[in-house]
Amino acid sequence: MGKKYVYVWNKNRVEGNSKMKDILGGKGANLAEMASLGLPVPPGFTISTEVCKYYWDNNRKFPEDLAPTVEEAMRELENVTSKKFGDNKNPLLVSVRSGAAISMPGMMDTILNLGLNDESVEGLAKLTNNERFAWDSYRRFIQMFGDVALGIPHEKFEEALNEVKNKKGVKQDLELDANDLKKVVELYKKLYKEEGKEFPQDPMKQLWISIEAVFGSWNNPRAIKYRQINEMDKQGLLGTAVNVVAMVFGNMGEDSGTGVAFTRDPNTGEKKYYGEFLTNAQGEDVVAGIRTPKSLDELKNINPKVYNQLLEVMDKLETHFRDMQDIEFTVERGQLYLLQTRSGKRTAAAAVKIAVDMVKEGLISKEEAVMRVKPSDIEKLLHPIFDTEELKNAQYIGKGLPASPGAATGKIVFSADDAEKMAKDGEKVILARPETSPEDVGGMNVAEGILTSRGGMTSHAAVVARGMGKTAVVGAEDIVIDLKNKVIKSNGVELKEGDWISIDGNEGKVYAGKVKTVRPEGLAGDISVLLEYADEVSVLGVRANADIPRDAKVAREFGAQGIGLCRTEHMFFGSERINKMRTMIVSKTEEQRRAALEQLLPYQRSDFKGLFEEMEGFSVTIRLLDPPLHEFVPESDEQIREVAKTIGISEEELRSTVKDLEEFNPMMGHRGVRLAITYPEIAEMQTKAIILAAIDLIKEGKKVQPEIMIPVVGNVKELTILKESIKQIADELIKENNVDLEYKIGTMIEVPRACVVADQIGAEADFFSFGTNDLTQLGLGFSRDDYGKFIGDYIEKGIYEKDPFQQIDREGVGRLIKLALDGGRSANPKLKVGICGEHGGDPDSIEFAHLVGLDYVSCSPYRVPVARLAAAQAAVNYKRGKTVNY
Repeated sequence: MGKKYVYVWNKNRVEGNSKMKDILGGKGANLAEMASLGLPVPPGFTISTEVCKYYWDNNRKFPEDLAPTVEEAMRELENVTSKKFGDNKNPLLVSVRSGAAISMPGMMDTILNLGLNDESVEGLAKLTNNERFAWDSYRRFIQMFGDVALGIPHEKFEEALNEVKNKKGVKQDLELDANDLKKVVELYKKLYKEEGKEFPQDPMKQLWISIEAVFGSWNNPRAIKYRQINEMDKQGLLGTAVNVVAMVFGNMGEDSGTGVAFTRDPNTGEKKYYGEFLTNAQGEDVVAGIRTPKSLDELKNINPKVYNQLLEVMDKLETHFRDMQDIEFTVERGQLYLLQTRSGKRTAAAAVKIAVDMVKEGLISKEEAVMRVKPSDIEKLLHPIFDTEELKNAQYIGKGLPASPGAATGKIVFSADDAEKMAKDGEKVILARPETSPEDVGGMNVAEGILTSRGGMTSHAAVVARGMGKTAVVGAEDIVIDLKNKVIKSNGVELKEGDWISIDGNEGKVYAGKVKTVRPEGLAGDISVLLEYADEVSVLGVRANADIPRDAKVAREFGAQGIGLCRTEHMFFGSERINKMRTMIVSKTEEQRRAALEQLLPYQRSDFKGLFEEMEGFSVTIRLLDPPLHEFVPESDEQIREVAKTIGISEEELRSTVKDLEEFNPMMGHRGVRLAITYPEIAEMQTKAIILAAIDLIKEGKKVQPEIMIPVVGNVKELTILKESIKQIADELIKENNVDLEYKIGTMIEVPRACVVADQIGAEADFFSFGTNDLTQLGLGFSRDDYGKFIGDYIEKGIYEKDPFQQIDREGVGRLIKLALDGGRSANPKLKVGICGEHGGDPDSIEFAHLVGLDYVSCSPYRVPVARLAAAQAAVNYKRGKTVNY
């Protein structure tokens, strides 16, 4: 006996159940399940997804033993319905419908009323005593078969149908009688001939052509695109199943109809019945929108018996499947039939509400609830979005990468200074730059959003925007941002400084003009409850990357369990501070540098105190100065003149310093620990500021857990030199102030050499924090701004599945992380390890962090809720210790 390809369900027996979606597809598996529950399901059979795979693997051929098995299943269907396929007196008609393991609504093909021909249509008319119904079913079949199976354009059938309606002077299909529909059939057949096609009169031939059409639709362009968008190809789907189901007819008169019902409102998640139906109609009438459907509530008045039966069925299905159900039903002469049930598509808000409500109702567990909501859904609920009605009339001008979610609208400005000036005057602004730099942070901070024509998803603009919770669209290469003439040009539109522009960070779209935004609720109500469930389930901790108290406050409100990365360089760009920093940089002696740093100490102390206050009781990891010094010096002639005058040196001297600080590749240059080795006084000042801020709060009776992080360490000797200095300063200050303060000293692992010698570094460090942005840059030899240059091509050609700056490259960078983790913990079993790069907010990278055994991830404050949910989902899906495929 060969492989089983066909599974039947009917009143006598049922093969298959809802757990067999991989083989039967969602539709077939659930039809079998409903039949087992004794619900009113038309009988039929499913040709498995394995046949679809065979069909495409073998140059569109079927397995040899498929045909006799299908014919046998058709005979069984004839027996249970007491009808005969192709019979002229009592014909069995079937629908042929697709159905993959994961729902793909509208992406693949369906054919209804199959089995009719010129003779059986007459038999159907006599049998039902309803000539109009018979010819309506026939014209529908000819049209669907021609469109789906033979590729005759749908519009041509519509033109023929409209020709008959126009001649009669009617608008609705329902106003056509049997003779009109016969004329439609004649025109349809004529259309077949004009298209060089033949309408087969043999029902078995119709069936096989239709089966092949459904399998063929698995790889139609819209189905392929849908799978790409929803990342379904990695799910290991075999293909679509084909469901052959005995027809039930909603177009037999006013006592018949068809509809769709949801067990809860798919828009809000509210626990109320929701749906639509049409009388005297078939399923495609509802979907096509040719007629305006009626609310499900109206069925109560038309047929109370069917309405009550449907509600009973809806309750039973939701309880059985333990999820909101989307049900297709048909009523044939007052008899209810169920054609399909599946877990219903829902909005992000509805997904959260339904998950939480079902836990409260005892239908599902907390673990199941956190699996019912996508992390991206949480993100959508927390950022502003454009008003959908206003968006319909908005002028679209281009698209970039959706770097930081939300929607923002404001007046265009081309410089950070102008942004700050306009914002101070109460204006809403969008900062438009070819790319941003640390110099632009002030302007970015006050802007509603950021638009750049260059850069990738982890470019400076993207990283800072996410950290600030600002909407950003980056790398919009087709949009020309002309700084010289202060204009934006795209798609024939030219916008000047001060004109309104609107950007969508969820989709990367850019619009001319002002589009109204609306802000969804924050972490209140159901979202808050769901994330509490997530925290109960998670193994990974979630911290935030935050540089200022305001960000730390947002992070705590969003549930962060500490700060995983404070970038101290961002603290030096304030107007009162930057020139003190520049004075330190141009100083010629250590004494002069220390004098300048002494002036910066109070600012740093205040900054750190604010962070500790917001994060009381939680760890705060502070990274010592990381970027090269050239990022702090002025660039333009005008800036050099102004700064030289302010700090009291000549323009020539300042130009000379700027020239000396220039670096060809600052990523691999004089930065991080290397700066601290050359200029130890910088790290000493920052250490004092951290410890003194902590001491201030301890004296106020508050709990503080400072963690001092040394960046870019690649050699253990770098760490030991800095560690000795930090410990000496910290211990002296603690002793001097007679307080009890525990602090940790660790390092940021972002250099491949550090991963290789992590056992040596781990012996000296209290913690590791992986700076995955720079580890990816150095590990792959890519710049994080290379998306527009070649990374996009690499993804398109399948070299990388995703941008490695968005999702950790498990095979390469992932191996480095695992190597460092194992090495570090072999030397120090208590070593605390986390991720603080941008990957800390990416669900796939969070799953990786869970699997390899990290302690926490850290991400921008506005991604903390996403990370909390993703961490919980990783814990539900995988127990720690599972082998990771690198």
